[in-house]
Amino acid sequence: MAQQRLSLAINGRERLYERRLVPFSPPEAQPGTGTGRPKLGAVAIVGLGYVGLPTALALLGGAAEITGYDISEDRLRDIKSGEVDLCESDRALLDKARNDTSFQLTTDASALSTANAVIICVPTPVDEDHVPDLVALRSACQTVVAHAHPGQTIILTSTSFVGTTRQLLVEPLHQRGLTVGTDVYVAFSPERIDPGNPDHVQRETPRVVGGVSRNCSLQAARVIGAMTDTVYLVSSPEAAELTKLYENIFRAVTLALANEFGDVCATLGLDPIEVTLAAGTKPYGFLAAFPGPGVGGHCIPCDPHYLLWQLRDAMAPTPLLKQAMQSIHARPARVVERAAEVLTAAGRSLDGAKVIVVGVSYKAGVSDVREAPALLLIDWLIERGAEVAYYDPLVPTMTTRQGRVLSNTPVPSGAAWDLAIIQVVHPATDYRWVEDCPQVLDATYLFDAVPHRSVV
Repeated sequence: MAQQRLSLAINGRERLYERRLVPFSPPEAQPGTGTGRPKLGAVAIVGLGYVGLPTALALLGGAAEITGYDISEDRLRDIKSGEVDLCESDRALLDKARNDTSFQLTTDASALSTANAVIICVPTPVDEDHVPDLVALRSACQTVVAHAHPGQTIILTSTSFVGTTRQLLVEPLHQRGLTVGTDVYVAFSPERIDPGNPDHVQRETPRVVGGVSRNCSLQAARVIGAMTDTVYLVSSPEAAELTKLYENIFRAVTLALANEFGDVCATLGLDPIEVTLAAGTKPYGFLAAFPGPGVGGHCIPCDPHYLLWQLRDAMAPTPLLKQAMQSIHARPARVVERAAEVLTAAGRSLDGAKVIVVGVSYKAGVSDVREAPALLLIDWLIERGAEVAYYDPLVPTMTTRQGRVLSNTPVPSGAAWDLAIIQVVHPATDYRWVEDCPQVLDATYLFDAVPHRSVV
C-alpha cells in the first residue's frame, strides 16, 4: 500500500516519528486477477447517510456483493432515485451502482447475517445540552450483534466515546457466546469523509484501524484497505476511538482560535485572510484555518462533547477544550452583534430590518444543515426583531433550532433587503444580486466581489 507522510507541526521532524506507525500490508491478489489486492466477499453497510452511502460506493469493484441496510424507506427511495447529496465523483459511482446487481439496498436486517463483513456508519449527534445521543448507535450495534455469525468481521466507524466498541459490540457478542478474535473479528476504524470536498477522496485518505486483537486488526484492515491505499494499525479500539476525537478536537480548537484571531485583526484594522496565508508560508510549526460565521456539520460541533461527557465523571480538567467549544457555540451571536453594528452605522436598527442570510448549509457545496451556524443565526436575528429570509439553492427548506420553518428565496432582489449576511458561498452559484444590497456583512471573509462589504 502507498505510504502517507505525517502531518505534524513538530519543527519539520515528521520523518523521525514515521517508524512508530504500523502500516498494513494487504495479502497479494491471486495471479491473473488484474488487481493489487484480493476481492472481498459480501460486505454490508449499516446506515446509508452522509458517511454510509459514500462508504458503500467506495467498495464498488472491491467486494463481491455490497448490501446497504438502513431503517428508513425514504432514504433508500432517495438513493434509488439519485436524489441524494453527493460529490460529483460519488454521484458517478451511484449511477453505476444503481445498475449493478451486486449492489443491493434493504430495510431487512436479516441481510446482515449473510455478510462476510459489516461496517457500521450511523450518526452520533448530541442533544441540545451537548450530551451524546446514542440511540441510533445502540440500535445499530444491537442489530449487528443479533445477526453476527462465526467468521464475520465487524467494523465500527461512527465517532463515539472511548470504550464504545467494547461496550456495544464486544461484550454483547460475548454474551451471545461468540469469542471476539476467534469466532468474530471486531475493530474500530474512524471515518474520514470530507463531504463536498473533491480534494479529499477516500482512496487517497489514510485510515486508522484498531482491533480487539491482532487478527481483528488484520481482518478489518483488509476490508478498509478496499477503500483506501493507506491503512495504519493502532494497538486497540480505544486508541483508534481517541484518535478520531483528537482529530476533531484539534480542528475545533484551531477554528475557535481562527475566529478569535479574526476579531483581533478587525480591532487592528488588518485582513485575517492575508495574515493567515502569510503565516501559512512557514513550512513547519503552523497549520492554518480561516475565521467564519461558526462551525457546523456532523463532526466538529458534536464529537468533542463525547470526550467532555466521558471525562466529566472522572473529574479530568479540560479547560482549553471547554473554552473552544463555548467559543464555537457563541460565534453566531458575534455575527448578530456585528450585523447590528453595521446597520447602526448605516443609520438604522436591527429591529425591523429586512435581513437575508446567504447560504445556510454548514459548508460550501453541500446541502447538509446539521449544526449549521445559520440555524442559530436566523433564530437570534429574529429574536432581535429582524425580518429574516435566506437564499440557498441547495436547501429548499430548513427548520431552525427553535422550530421555525423557512423556504429558500428563489430569485432575491438585493435592493429589497437592508442587509445581506454571507454565511456560506456555494460554487457555481450566481451572487451578483448581492451587489445591490445596501449593506453586506461577509462572515466568510472571502466574499470580496462586493466593494462595500463589511466583515465580522
